[in-house]
Amino acid sequence: MKVQLKVWRQKNRNSPGKFVTYDSPDLNPNMSFLEMLDVVNESLASKSEDPIAFDHDCREGICGTCSLVIDGKPHGPHKGVATCQTYMRSFKEGDQIVIEPFRARAFPLVKDLVVDRKAFDRIQQKGGFISVRTGSAPDANSIPVPKENADLAMDAAQCIGCGACVAACKNASAMLFVSAKVSHLGLLPQGQPERHRRVKAMVDQMDEEGFGACTVTGSCEAVCPKSISLDFIARMNRDYLVALAKGDPKKPAAGGA
Repeated sequence: MKVQLKVWRQKNRNSPGKFVTYDSPDLNPNMSFLEMLDVVNESLASKSEDPIAFDHDCREGICGTCSLVIDGKPHGPHKGVATCQTYMRSFKEGDQIVIEPFRARAFPLVKDLVVDRKAFDRIQQKGGFISVRTGSAPDANSIPVPKENADLAMDAAQCIGCGACVAACKNASAMLFVSAKVSHLGLLPQGQPERHRRVKAMVDQMDEEGFGACTVTGSCEAVCPKSISLDFIARMNRDYLVALAKGDPKKPAAGGA
């Protein structure tokens, strides 16, 4: 099969960008979308043209590195898959496919289809971990965890930090990502000592990075390759309100000694 690609090309964030149209070589319908780009880049390189820059790593839907908007939808036409799990059989012979980078102020463009998502790393560094001493690995089942909590924690932990939620949101909100990272620790016993400090620090960092506010349109959940639920945003908001009510545990209360 052959398709036509309309690809966003931009040398760097300070240069103007534009869509450039390419006709693909003959493609195997069973190759992944990223494999298709590899083939197109080989064709461009053979003609001494600059290959299309795009992010990739594991190509198994685990790392969250692949970050393309395909025909207006982050990761492509299917639900619950990453770009690397989108296959060319999803398209028809002669289709024109529009490929763009994730667009958000907090994800500045690096080149072509590559964006800088270090903002997510900085949010994680503010609280996406457990720093209190938990001792050696406990025996199985020595810390009772309700099955409902364990299941919810595992659901939240599936977030791969790809940023599709941000790219799909009209406000470029990172609430789904942050709520997943907050919740998977906050639901487990080991995460309780820092639960409210964690949510306050991570939400504050999210705001500092320039992500927009959540208006609960549901577009984030719709494009998430791991189908992370909006319910985690509600859970995070409740924890954040509690954290505000408690105040900063590192600071003395007003009027205190």
